[in-house]
Amino acid sequence: MGYGEGWLQAEVDITGESMFADDRGVPAWIGMEYMAQTIAAYAGLQERNKGGVPKIGLLLGSRNYSSSVDYFAQGQTLRIEAELEIVAANGLNVFNCEITGNETRAAAVVNVFQPEDAEKFLEEALA
Repeated sequence: MGYGEGWLQAEVDITGESMFADDRGVPAWIGMEYMAQTIAAYAGLQERNKGGVPKIGLLLGSRNYSSSVDYFAQGQTLRIEAELEIVAANGLNVFNCEITGNETRAAAVVNVFQPEDAEKFLEEALA
């Protein structure tokens, strides 16, 4: 959809073949995954634009996830927007995210962490 300094917009079509879909559609809590994937796309583009390769990022959590619906209905296209709010030197980033489509609106503040060396970070965290 679109990409710029500090933001990315993506779309997802909800179909019967969508992961997690049932006869009602896709549960709205999957919106957190759509938001996380949108943030990952943004981070990957940022790295590629600097001549690097995308790095592993970790979803730390969110604040105030809310959705106007319980399910994202089959047949609709959702627009996911992620806007970078805070960048910390230690790799912590905070994004304001929103999903819209038809009568659907979901929003959250999403916290992610992208360590410089993910393998080393995970080894130390699990030790």
